[in-house]
Amino acid sequence: MNKIYYMNMIKAEKKLRIAMFKNLATRLTGAFLALCILFQLRALAGRGGPGGADVDADFYKSLPPERIYESNGYLMISSNGGLNQMRSGICDMVAIARFLNVTLIVPELDNTSFWNDQSQFANIFNVDYFIASLRDEVKILKLLPEDPKQKIIDTGSLYSMAPVSWSNMSYYYNKILPKIKSFEVLQLTKSDARLANNGIPEEVQKLRCRVNYQALRFAPPIEKLAKKIVRILKQNGQFLVLHLRYEMDMLAFSGCNEGCSAQEIQELTAMRYAYPWWKVKEIDSDKVRQEGLCPLTPEETTLALQALDIDPKIQIYIAAGDIYGGERRLASMRKAFPRLVKKETLLRESDLAPFMNHSNQMAALDYHVAVEADIFAPTYGGNMAKVVEGHRRFLGHRKTILLDRKAIVGLVDRYKNGGLSWEEFSTAVKEAHSDKMGQPTRRLEIPGKPKDEDYFYTNPQECLPQLED
Repeated sequence: MNKIYYMNMIKAEKKLRIAMFKNLATRLTGAFLALCILFQLRALAGRGGPGGADVDADFYKSLPPERIYESNGYLMISSNGGLNQMRSGICDMVAIARFLNVTLIVPELDNTSFWNDQSQFANIFNVDYFIASLRDEVKILKLLPEDPKQKIIDTGSLYSMAPVSWSNMSYYYNKILPKIKSFEVLQLTKSDARLANNGIPEEVQKLRCRVNYQALRFAPPIEKLAKKIVRILKQNGQFLVLHLRYEMDMLAFSGCNEGCSAQEIQELTAMRYAYPWWKVKEIDSDKVRQEGLCPLTPEETTLALQALDIDPKIQIYIAAGDIYGGERRLASMRKAFPRLVKKETLLRESDLAPFMNHSNQMAALDYHVAVEADIFAPTYGGNMAKVVEGHRRFLGHRKTILLDRKAIVGLVDRYKNGGLSWEEFSTAVKEAHSDKMGQPTRRLEIPGKPKDEDYFYTNPQECLPQLED
């Protein structure tokens, strides 16, 4: 890849002077921060270990020894996308840093995406736990050290590039490592889907899992509130987490408008045209729906859950933003499943106040609840659906209903048109989902088409008990 000096002297100086100011502030308050961190680490040891499991108070004392190695340089990461897109990308970058023998700087999170969330790593993830729990694999620093930082200021440039999507480790050894050795500091401007799903050494795959399921714990305030939600739900019996992707931006982006009024369709279309990074503007809603490319509507979802004999008395926790159309679109679901809840109805307004206007922090709450649910059912195959599915597989193949949108849409239309009786409809839905309940299965590989094959984080089979051939 060609050298890309994306930063001119003025921009470089501005960025690095900000970093130097932060570093100066850190040094001036160093003793205080060190004391705070010490108390935080002690407190964390009593709040649970990797993956949320409890550990004894000596956890930090019992960590494996720090891995000592000669670092080849520094790797800076600018994560991109929403919470779960960034989460999986961070896991990949930790594994890459480990096997390139470089020092990783705590990744920056995306503050420029559609959701405009200004949260940084420490606002969402437990940064001290992240660094400490991986110390036997890779050295991770919160900030770039002073010497290489000053070098960037002096030269007026920081070498930055976006790695090729779906690359194998040979690409990183042969293309990325030489650049790190040459420039000492390399910034990767993209982290999503930059490591292949398959054809990766097993030790790399296992480290991806370790980062995802053990090292990436949510920040203490998020973890505490998420556990409170789970505790409230469990006190009232079993609960199903429904990842109901029926927010306005989702519908505008996908071009799906089943059940929407003419005014709503006009509003969704206007929104799609308003955002230039949504490339496709003219979308045939009926066509993409029949192809299974639309998120299921609340009404379609209700019929599918009823057909699958989901207990009408079960709590259904809606893990999503505001449902487009509001209560009007949720009416049939609420009638069929009266115990419909969401975090806003379970918690006091003051509990959620610190997380409001931070979509990634709100999504982190839903992620934790979804992993802990008795049943998880996503209505669209987005990043959260994929990553939660894989996390639940890792925890023992917890029941996950992978709703087949194409099959459901076709069956719902036949049922509503009188072509199927309820018994026939229910039987057909059950048959379509007999192998879509989160059972152990092998990851689908499609050579040359990584976007079409199963995502590694959906089914991290290298980290699960082996299936018989």
